[in-house]
Amino acid sequence: MLKANNPELQSWIAVVPTSDFPIQNIPFGVIQTADKTARVATIIGDVVIDLQTLAELGYFADLDIDTSVFAQSNINAFMAVGKPTTLAVRDRIASLFELNNATLRDNEEHKAKVLHAVSNVQSLMPVKVGDYTDFYSSREHATNVGTMFRDPNNALLPNWLHLPVGYHGRASSIVVSGTEIRRPKGQQKPADAAPVYGASKLLDFELEMAFVVGKSTQLGDSVDVNKAEDYIFGLALFNDWSARDIQKWEYVPLGPFLGKSFASTVSPWIVVLEALDAFRVDGYEQEPEVLPYLKYEGKGNYNINLEVAIQPENVEEKVVCRSNYKYMYWNMSQQLAHHTVNGCNINVGDMCASGTISGTEPSSFGSMLELSWRGTKPVDMPDGSQRKFINDGDTVIMRGWGEVNGVRIGFGECTGKVLPAL
Repeated sequence: MLKANNPELQSWIAVVPTSDFPIQNIPFGVIQTADKTARVATIIGDVVIDLQTLAELGYFADLDIDTSVFAQSNINAFMAVGKPTTLAVRDRIASLFELNNATLRDNEEHKAKVLHAVSNVQSLMPVKVGDYTDFYSSREHATNVGTMFRDPNNALLPNWLHLPVGYHGRASSIVVSGTEIRRPKGQQKPADAAPVYGASKLLDFELEMAFVVGKSTQLGDSVDVNKAEDYIFGLALFNDWSARDIQKWEYVPLGPFLGKSFASTVSPWIVVLEALDAFRVDGYEQEPEVLPYLKYEGKGNYNINLEVAIQPENVEEKVVCRSNYKYMYWNMSQQLAHHTVNGCNINVGDMCASGTISGTEPSSFGSMLELSWRGTKPVDMPDGSQRKFINDGDTVIMRGWGEVNGVRIGFGECTGKVLPAL
């Protein structure tokens, strides 16, 4: 437990909202403490704040919220109370941790109960994911893949510029950052040979971001593209692991299956959408003109820096990709509007991933498939080895942050180590 005079607390005490950020970044997640109980929490710097205990001590007493939502193993119940209440909680936390607010700062007994060093707690899966949809919304990524596997002059399929392409994925295998990933097995089709069964030889990462649904709809309802943000609680980093050799053989005619469903990794802290307003940027000019239900008004993209590092076992990491969330042809509001335009209902806790995020420069490509250009351009590692795809023992580390006027909002890390196939 941290003490009040611990230097680590300086990052906690000296977090003062500025005019550019009237509400600072207060992400939400779930921790497990030494007593093995799970509770909803937030984090500032290296200090984790136990929101269940904060609620029990009365700090949210006037906010008209059932404090049992903090005594949960996921944030679904908290999200379900609605944005007016969740943002009021966020405001209260920000206020409590302002430099000049002595309410909690000078209460040694309460701080001893509420504050934890991040190294003393375990981050749990933040959301109970009911349904998961993966999109394919980076034009550069789709063009690269189409160039490699189809006609370079017709890299994009005819529908790609007209709608956000997506597929329904496997929710049960989404795991929290730090979970080890077992190399998948399945069928592969060597060139000019019969299919074989075995461990994937072309294991890859996909740099993505995911948004979490915080408001449900009824079957038959559709979400208006310009009201979609009312249904989006927040965002997280997302690694949609892919077995390229399994995927290539299986995906025609119905799309990804075993090459994707073995694992996806999400970062443990959900950054609420409202914390990112300062990072809004214009999206791509969409040509041909999109249909009316997809016409978004305003700045729907976000300037969030992203990077991916590979760390071989017992070797320093190597950053292999630097990209940005702004490289999205279809923004999240358009994705959600398209997702529901047929009347498909969404539920609190549903997760939608962006698809691989690639920029225009080779260094910004968001997968090893692109970085090594289908294995023809190996990536050098610090120990002298090379990577065409991901080896056993490698840890893939994703990071994301936005920064403007010297103020930084981070997403933490999304990590996973690859274990050999059984």
